Amino acid sequence: MNKPSNPHTLAFIGAGYVGLVSGTCLAEIGHTVVLVDNNESKIEKLKNGHIPIYEPGLEDLVKKNVKEGRLTFTTSLKKAVEQSEVIFIAVNTPPMANGKADLSYVAGATREIAEAATSYKVIVDKSTVPVKTGERVLETVKQYNKHGLDFDVVSNPEFLREGSAIEDFMKPDRIVVGVENERAAKIMREIYEPIKAPFIETNVNSAELIKHASNSFLAMKISFANALARICELSNANIDQVTYGMGLDSRIGKSFLNAGIGYGGSCFPKDVSAFITIAEDLGYNFDVLKEVEKINSDMRELFIQKIEKALWITKGKKIALWGLAFKANTDDMRNAPSITIVEKLHKDGAIIAAYDPEAKHTAKEVLGDKVQYVSSKEEALKDADALVIVTEWDEFKNPDWEVVKKSLHNPIIIDGRNMFDPKEMEKLGFVYHSVGRG
Repeated sequence: MNKPSNPHTLAFIGAGYVGLVSGTCLAEIGHTVVLVDNNESKIEKLKNGHIPIYEPGLEDLVKKNVKEGRLTFTTSLKKAVEQSEVIFIAVNTPPMANGKADLSYVAGATREIAEAATSYKVIVDKSTVPVKTGERVLETVKQYNKHGLDFDVVSNPEFLREGSAIEDFMKPDRIVVGVENERAAKIMREIYEPIKAPFIETNVNSAELIKHASNSFLAMKISFANALARICELSNANIDQVTYGMGLDSRIGKSFLNAGIGYGGSCFPKDVSAFITIAEDLGYNFDVLKEVEKINSDMRELFIQKIEKALWITKGKKIALWGLAFKANTDDMRNAPSITIVEKLHKDGAIIAAYDPEAKHTAKEVLGDKVQYVSSKEEALKDADALVIVTEWDEFKNPDWEVVKKSLHNPIIIDGRNMFDPKEMEKLGFVYHSVGRG
């Protein structure tokens, strides 16, 4: 990859998932990047080469760019602002009880930037924020900058998927930048110059909407596929065949049409909920997204019913659980379907032995002692009454079926990710339950 013709000094406020991945990738393409976080323990760990999240390839990339002097870490926001031309706000925007995004961290970071700056800065909102947030950021900057300096506020939403974030950053479908003048646009073009992708310039409000609209539409595709799966079960059709036939239509596409136990993670649940409240604040009732949320929630309950039907009585039964993270290639447990499943089965008296290649420690923080955490998928199977598959890790795709059958009391598999062919599983002697294959 070519280096930028005009490298910039960049600061990322927030060394969480978005800040750490984005900042590291921008250092990799040739910019000088400082990551700021007020969590002293996290910054110390990063300085010592310890990565607080699991993301394939990230640890090596961080170490490489630290060694080459393009990536540093600090707890001093003032110091980072002073030494940087462009400041990315990448703080958390968690959902509140009413579904709205909590923007207190964005507001706090904006005020600190304004108070610390002594020269022109470009302030870039990288966090996922409601439309019109950029207007409030600019107002806050003007209010708290005692030097009366000129600023530009930019929206630059991220489209990173956990488990493939580095690839997504380096080879994106598009780069979206919301700007209000050519001065800021030129700087943003220079920052992303080495990355060959469509560079979309909009106004700030449009860029903010693109992120929520994109994630909500993808969540809608997942929920549509899951609603179809229910119809397939009721009509003795096969969801895989139906979505395959749909996906070949170039207007629809095959991605995000996989039926299962629904979406989880930090983005889709939060962004769909936030977009509903954004629309309501603007005077529009986004009913279709409310149904998307309902279908997603219903799929978890329906999957639990499949387990209960397969086992008849779950009390006292041992269940082997393969997968805890909300998706493969991450240790993220936020809104993971496994949480709902484990809590219901535990409440009903089931004994759960769970294995996940990466999420053991993060799962313990959420599920505590409701689960027996084991060190291999084979260990989870020992003397279990059924195998339940929750996360689609590659490690689960080609098991030794003879070992699986011998380890289980009963050859029952309830697969929430449709990883295997029902006819093949029947030939192997398993009672196999999946989603939407009537």
